[in-house]
Amino acid sequence: MELEQLQGQVLNVVFRNEKNQYTVLVLQREDDGEEATVVGIIPLVSEGEELLVYGRWENNSSYGPQFRAEAVEHRRPVTEEGMLRYLSSGKVRGVGRALAGRIIDTFGVQALEVIESDPERLAQVKGISREKAGEISEEYNRIKGLQELMTFLGGFGVQPEYAMLVWKKFGDESFDCIQGDPYSLCDPDIGVSFQVADQIAQAHERPQDDINRVQAGVVYTLRHNVDNGHTCVPRDALVRVSARLLGVEQELAEEAVAELCGQFQLMSEEFLGRKYVFLQQQHLYEQYIAGRMKAMLGASDRALGGADMQIAVIEEREGIEYAGKQREAIKAAMEQGVLILTGGPGTGKTTTLNAIIRILKQAGERVLLAAPTGRAAKRMSELTGEEAKTIHRMLQVDWDELDRPIFTRNERNPLECECLVIDEMSMVDAYVFESVLRALPLGCRLILVGDSDQLPSVGAGNVLGDLIASGLFPTVQLKEVFRQSMQSLIISNAHRIVAGNMPELRRRDNDFFFLPAKGAEEARELVAALCSRRLPGSYGYSPLEDIQVLCPSRKGELGTVELNKLLREAVNPPAEGRPQVKIGGQLFREGDKVMHVHNDYQLPWTREDDTEGQGVYNGDMGVIQRIDKPGGAIEVKIDDKLVIYDFDKAEYELEPAYAVTVHKSQGNEFTAVIIPVMKVPSQLCYRNLFYTAVTRAKKLLILVGEAGMVRRMVENDRKCLRITGLRHFLERESGAVI
Repeated sequence: MELEQLQGQVLNVVFRNEKNQYTVLVLQREDDGEEATVVGIIPLVSEGEELLVYGRWENNSSYGPQFRAEAVEHRRPVTEEGMLRYLSSGKVRGVGRALAGRIIDTFGVQALEVIESDPERLAQVKGISREKAGEISEEYNRIKGLQELMTFLGGFGVQPEYAMLVWKKFGDESFDCIQGDPYSLCDPDIGVSFQVADQIAQAHERPQDDINRVQAGVVYTLRHNVDNGHTCVPRDALVRVSARLLGVEQELAEEAVAELCGQFQLMSEEFLGRKYVFLQQQHLYEQYIAGRMKAMLGASDRALGGADMQIAVIEEREGIEYAGKQREAIKAAMEQGVLILTGGPGTGKTTTLNAIIRILKQAGERVLLAAPTGRAAKRMSELTGEEAKTIHRMLQVDWDELDRPIFTRNERNPLECECLVIDEMSMVDAYVFESVLRALPLGCRLILVGDSDQLPSVGAGNVLGDLIASGLFPTVQLKEVFRQSMQSLIISNAHRIVAGNMPELRRRDNDFFFLPAKGAEEARELVAALCSRRLPGSYGYSPLEDIQVLCPSRKGELGTVELNKLLREAVNPPAEGRPQVKIGGQLFREGDKVMHVHNDYQLPWTREDDTEGQGVYNGDMGVIQRIDKPGGAIEVKIDDKLVIYDFDKAEYELEPAYAVTVHKSQGNEFTAVIIPVMKVPSQLCYRNLFYTAVTRAKKLLILVGEAGMVRRMVENDRKCLRITGLRHFLERESGAVI
């Protein structure tokens, strides 16, 4: 559908979100003089400006007809009245209403032209020195240049905040930089996608084999693999895939890789008889982890003796008896600088950890507890009786000069503790773990707790797996499942799955159920009925708080995308007085269950007690409390925090969460879990993904689908492939060869 046009002068800016430039304004139409309400992303607009707006009319139920802007062209005011309103708006720093009036009185309709091109003449105006005239002109031209840049980049779908980053980096040379090398927009400090930069390059008729394009394409390919969890890529595969993506010869792609390595933008290593290429930062993370962890090997400076006596005291006081492996773990924690403690559900990890914490605290050591997610930290606190923080909160996020998140806890400002315990370590990626190690005081004990049979981290790396596989660090794996835990079919079936055996599917008297379905449509209807009627009716479970559908895949009839549409209508159907909004093709409705899908360290939140903070993280889940259409905002309650998203941020950072992927569920536990096991894509049909899904359930687990698909997943012991360099760096440092 062709966009309509609306042209006129801005009479009033009713609302503006300064961060994303979402604006509500009143425009006096040029053709008939009537006033129109215009809404949308309208960068740096001020009263008095002339706008040409491209968009569509829509009818807002509360505010009537509105023109939703898709694109905007800023035009200089042409009348004295318009120029006076523009300069009086406060947009040009240093020019107020009175001074604006004197400028217009002096220069009339030429006022803006004088400010832009002949600022020395401004000194004719009372109250303006030569120095101030230069400052006014510089500020006006900065706004004009940034406005033009936003309009230009907006034509390629680039959001205003990215244009701000471009201007921050290149200033008034921004257009020259983009025209000289459109791929400079892919700089990590800016973050425009390669595809958008490629569109801009094509618009400027840049050749396909431009070396800047090929280098940017190589980096894009590598970053894509990092987003998929790999810290490095085989060099020959990188060259081959990049050449195919870019439509160039492999020799040119190899030349680009070699040049980038020569500039140290990429790093090359050889191991396992093959060359691998890293982004510089990923290479740094894994090398630092290897070096620091090696330095921590051996006995702690504060090694504690008398482990057997301490264990006996706790056993007598608590009326328990530790198993052999639990005793081994407790002794290792007291005597070693590093301990890796692993084990599946019901094997006594928490009991063992509680004993370790108690002994170390009695010895006078300050023990910090941390976990990757808010829910995991909360569960850790509940199980240990000690305060546990998220890793990000523990490391304290701040911002550098380019507004990038940095941790204030580091080598110069280390954590104040003698022992650090990290739970759910399988979720911790290379970047986060490297940051933890930088903040760790010298001589501090480090205890890493996790389940090595679960999926690796969402972020790049396979830290826990690589540390264990190196064989260099004290590792205790708890395998014995205690009798009381074996009463749970969830736990016993989880251990059957890990061992490669079929779970018990026929029982109807426990907490693990299998409900067969003859086809995808029947399975979909069954999942919807369980969420909306059967489990709430039989168990009193809340579809929003207690029940979670976990899917192996996003795609397909039983993937998260389609199931979320179905479950929304079953659990939270449309109703009068229940607002909804469609943003970028995604529907949001008040009462919807949603998940935050990127780390956003700056996103503010408030609690009911009026305490405030910042930071919402990948995997955090909540419920939409309110949709404010005029203000362009969505309010979401995440645990005990209220978070406000503008529409633009909601499109990027929120997804429906009635159904989520198994990967996204890591670090969370849910009262009741439903897993569709039918038509699972072959690349996701494997054991540790299935095991991870099953172990997310606390009280009830229901499989819906086909027993044959369950068997295929159990029998496929192919691990989630991660290409990393950490094990190589660890074993190379020790003189071992892999």
